Amino acid sequence: MTSSRTLHLAAELAPGPGDSPGTLASATARTAAARTAAPAVAGTAARTVALARLAEAAGLDLLTHDDSFDRPGLDALAVLARVAPETRSIGLVPTVTTTHTEPFHVQAAVATLDWVSRGRAGWRIAVSPTGAEARLFGRRPAPPTAELWQEAGEVAEVSRKLWDSWEDDAEIRDVVTGRFVDRRKLHHVNFQGATFSVTGPSIVPRPPQGNPVTVVDATRPAARDTAAHHADVALIRASSAEEAAALRAELRQAARAHGRDPGQLRVLLSATVDLDAYEGGPGALAELIAGWHGGGAIDGFHLVPAVPERDLERFTAGTVARLRDRGLFRTAYEGTTLRDHLGLARPVSQYAAEARVTTGARA
Repeated sequence: MTSSRTLHLAAELAPGPGDSPGTLASATARTAAARTAAPAVAGTAARTVALARLAEAAGLDLLTHDDSFDRPGLDALAVLARVAPETRSIGLVPTVTTTHTEPFHVQAAVATLDWVSRGRAGWRIAVSPTGAEARLFGRRPAPPTAELWQEAGEVAEVSRKLWDSWEDDAEIRDVVTGRFVDRRKLHHVNFQGATFSVTGPSIVPRPPQGNPVTVVDATRPAARDTAAHHADVALIRASSAEEAAALRAELRQAARAHGRDPGQLRVLLSATVDLDAYEGGPGALAELIAGWHGGGAIDGFHLVPAVPERDLERFTAGTVARLRDRGLFRTAYEGTTLRDHLGLARPVSQYAAEARVTTGARA
């Protein structure tokens, strides 16, 4: 049975580790990935732009770029800011670690990427659980992972508040009076978390998408509540359609328990794939994606290529082309923002909504 739901496709720009649940990679691919895990800095920007253009030509919803404090390389958010003006439509989602970083600075950087990309930004929340990463900063020892994900959820919450702290029409840019902003439409967030507090407002005007898209890898149980509470896109790994369907149902039920509309949560199967070794190649992968999506197990697929330059090309030319031929995937972008691609509503500023309620009550 063919599903009438929109199929969402995404890809990772960094080589896959090949060691996580749901991996579709061979030992050969894992060795190749290890050799390319820390590419030379020279040429990195040109390589990433070329991969992004390849994915955009195939109509993919978004690209992720993994990052962490425990390996060398360029900052993912800065790299995608370089990619943004070289692309027109595809979503750009860097991994952003919420441990050892300042939430105020994190949200400002993500908001800036949304402005630079004209509404195509997201961020994939990650935590840094190791002592080695903590020693890089010297501020505190590494807390338990569960505490780090609770903190990550608070960073997601305060980021939304800060993105909302400028109402959409707060900028007035009145040359005659010299007024740039209507201060009545700027709001203090006054957030108090377990490990930090933020007064606000943000220093960056409200992003084009209102809130950039939040992505959480919900593979590990410790991250699932954060994903259900805060994510627009949750990544899962599963070895069968039944397992994927159960994880999707669990996340949607938890989202509803947090007062969210589960229909606004996209759940993508994430898998490391070596398309040289994958039995049946790109065509077999297309069949798997179509079957799992059509049966309601997933909302889409997130490719983590074992070797990006090779596997992303085979994925777009083979797998995506077959899905298009079957009428299961877009032939052109219909919207301009990442939220458009994902079918997600643009949220209204919570402070603007509160102001309207207050004004109405006084009238």
